[in-house]
Amino acid sequence: MNRIILLLCICFGIFSSRAQEDILLKDYRPKSIYNIQKTVISKAKYPIIDVHSHPYASSDEEIRAWIMTMDAKGVEKTIILTYQTGTKFDSIYNAYSKYGDRFEVWCGFDYSGYEEPGYVQKAIKELERCFKVGAKGVGELGDKGLGMANSGPTPAPGMHFNDPRMQPLLKRCGELGMPVNIHVAEPIWMYEPIDNQNDGLMNAAKWKIDTSNPNVLPHADLIGTLEEAVSNNPGTTFIACHYANCGYDLSILGNLFDKYPNLYADISARYAEVAPVPRATKAFFKKYQDRLLYGTDMGMDDSMYQTTFRILETADEHFYENDLFSYHWPLNGLDLDDETLRKVYSENARKILK
Repeated sequence: MNRIILLLCICFGIFSSRAQEDILLKDYRPKSIYNIQKTVISKAKYPIIDVHSHPYASSDEEIRAWIMTMDAKGVEKTIILTYQTGTKFDSIYNAYSKYGDRFEVWCGFDYSGYEEPGYVQKAIKELERCFKVGAKGVGELGDKGLGMANSGPTPAPGMHFNDPRMQPLLKRCGELGMPVNIHVAEPIWMYEPIDNQNDGLMNAAKWKIDTSNPNVLPHADLIGTLEEAVSNNPGTTFIACHYANCGYDLSILGNLFDKYPNLYADISARYAEVAPVPRATKAFFKKYQDRLLYGTDMGMDDSMYQTTFRILETADEHFYENDLFSYHWPLNGLDLDDETLRKVYSENARKILK
């Protein structure tokens, strides 16, 4: 009998070890083992202005369905960041503007011919045209390391936010009263080696910056280009989306807030990056409650909004949202106070949007 038990234990150990070896990181979907508070918030505690979304709805029917979801969730208005200029911007604007104040449509910068003489004057002329059509702001402008290669109808590799060609455009935005939404860098782990110490490894198969490319600026340098642009254009309001991708060290963004009153940040699409450290994140929200803006950038589904409310409003602990985020980090609610929630949800946006 003892030999049989021993043999079973050995076999079970072998099979268990093999099972562990066969589990791929990309397929890992942990579920919380803790029997603790699970809060469902179907509607935000205070009215919301979502400052970071995109033209996800492609028909009138889909836009109307989105508005119904917004009504159910407590979203008064959504900012549609189009990236676009020319006829593409006009088309998106015409599709969404018919719904009044429910949407605000922002244009991009025209980068076509950015290496040719006369580019700046031409780009400013198109910016002014989009403004006359109805664009209320500019964005999302994106530089993940190669320059303006991640935004706009025509990429402009090698041209960063602090490029002299960008400054007249950014200045003109301030003169027109158009806030500028800027996507600079990406989460820090994307710039680090893919090894057994990389804390974001679970996402590395899909999201990674090719740091072997000598033309890619490192993370700190990218933040430097943002700071230079903000410093050079004090009359322009900047929104650094995704916490300026400094979720790993929010003090970097805090230091920028301390120096530049024309800088704000939206919290879109980085809920999973800051919810694992709720106490530090909550303290940051409290200190900079006048500079943070609610945003989503994750589609228009009902459940997506509810997840953001759970993270911002509740004290829930150690939960996962595998369908929305592919990280394996457990999430936690920030349990923000009412004053901070009101400002982040809409009051700060009202100051910017006027």
